[in-house]
Amino acid sequence: MFAAERRQLILEMVRANGAVSLRELARVVQTSEVTVRRDVRALEAEGLLDRRHGGAVLPGGFTRESGFPQKSHLATAEKTAIADLAAGFVQEGEAIVVGAGTTTQELARRLARVPGLTVVTNSLLVAQALAHANRVEVVMTGGTLRGSNYALVGSGAEQSLQGLRVSRAFLSGSGLTAERGLSTSNMLSASVDRALVQAAAEVVVLADHTKLGTDTMFQTVPTDLITRLVTDDPPAHDDRAATELQALADQGVQIAVAGSAGGSGSAGGDAVPARQHPPQRRDVPLPTPRRGQLPGPAGGLRAAAVLGEQPPGNERARVADLRRR
Repeated sequence: MFAAERRQLILEMVRANGAVSLRELARVVQTSEVTVRRDVRALEAEGLLDRRHGGAVLPGGFTRESGFPQKSHLATAEKTAIADLAAGFVQEGEAIVVGAGTTTQELARRLARVPGLTVVTNSLLVAQALAHANRVEVVMTGGTLRGSNYALVGSGAEQSLQGLRVSRAFLSGSGLTAERGLSTSNMLSASVDRALVQAAAEVVVLADHTKLGTDTMFQTVPTDLITRLVTDDPPAHDDRAATELQALADQGVQIAVAGSAGGSGSAGGDAVPARQHPPQRRDVPLPTPRRGQLPGPAGGLRAAAVLGEQPPGNERARVADLRRR
């Protein structure tokens, strides 16, 4: 495929979906992500689209919301890996809330195997995924049906959540930044998501790497209210996504990254190993010798004990000999 043909196809995909990841573009045009990134830069220079972390969006700053048919075909492998990992945080007998979205729908399919679970949701897709789970109770909010994402929104949905208290809320959205937190493109959806957050002791955000660094119109969850982010492993060349992850971690968000062979996620339903974001290093100062403390090896052993290290056997023998003296 010639460069002009590739770029035309890339432009058509972005116009149809609103936002497309580089990984997905490379798969469709059957070329490398390096080549696709070069094409996206060229299209951005012409003002035809905007680059985002690991993808491309329509020009004009904030991304518009795609409909369900488009969303369901975007980053499918990444969503599967995220759902596999997120399901591991749900325990038997818990009561949780699950918001609307294609990623939360994938999560719901895995929650059908958790016995004694109670799931409160405003999503018809989530409820449908759990409809035949014998050991899971599904509680739906009221509200007005929003056809683009099969979610119940409006004052009816918000009022039905008043007085509710559950252990965790699992939410998705259109964008996630360390500065504003989770956001979405629709005001009614954002309002219901905020009500879901108020009902939960912890908030778990499910967002693939293409949403990292993307900012949309309506804030749903500020960063300081996000307990944990479950995401996929961004491509090695995506420095901006890695920077955003670090910024979220610096603000206290626990980061869980779903790993997979080849870094592209798992297409099946098998469990995907988790990779926790590396914690910040904390240097522990060695204690200064106090009066009467044994010099030399014994002092060193006490310092090692503070750091949780085990002294070698010959050092233990030397300390014992010093004490007998």
